[in-house]
Amino acid sequence: MKASLSSTDSLILRQEILGSRRFSNYFWAIATSMGGIGFLLAGLSSYFQKNLLLVSDPTSLQFIPQGIALLFYGVAGSLLAAYLWLTIFWNIGGGYNEFNKNTNQVTIFRWGFPGKDRRIQFTCPLEEVQAIRAEIKEGINPKRALYLCSKQRRDVPLTRAGEPIPISTLENQGAELARFLGVPLEGLA
Repeated sequence: MKASLSSTDSLILRQEILGSRRFSNYFWAIATSMGGIGFLLAGLSSYFQKNLLLVSDPTSLQFIPQGIALLFYGVAGSLLAAYLWLTIFWNIGGGYNEFNKNTNQVTIFRWGFPGKDRRIQFTCPLEEVQAIRAEIKEGINPKRALYLCSKQRRDVPLTRAGEPIPISTLENQGAELARFLGVPLEGLA
C-alpha cells in the first residue's frame, strides 16, 4: 500500500492498493499455463497418436486411462490459468483509499469482477471515522490488516488481501493514517 500526500497543503492522503497484479499471481499464472497446456497436449497426443510436445513423446501412452487423465488435468489446469490471467487483467482487488480533508470525505475504492458491481466504492464523511484498528493474528495462516472503524459500527478493510504485510509496515501505515485523521489507533499492544 503506497501512501502519498497531495500537494494541496497535505490535506489529501491517498493510498494505492495493489490488487491481483502481484508477482506471485504472475508466477502462478505462467506456471499453471505451462502445466495445463503441457498436460492437454500430452492427452491429445495420446488420442491422435501424433506427438504434439517438444520435450517428450506421449504417443506410446494408452488413451484409456492415461490419456484421459492427462486430458482432464490439462483442461483443469488451462481453466485455472485462464481464471488467473483474467483476474490479473481485471486487477481484481486493486484500487485506492483516499482521505480528503478538502471535501471532508473518505473514499475507499476497489475493482471487482465484471458485472453490475464491478466498481466497489465506500464513502463516508470524515466525522464518521472513530478509529483505525489493526488486526494481527499469527500462526499457520497469519492475518495482518488495517480497518477503518466508523460510527455506524462498520469495519472497512484498508489493506490488500493475500500476502500479509510486515508488522512494522502495518504499524507505520496505521500510525500515519491515525495521525492524519486525528483518531486513535486500536489493536496494537
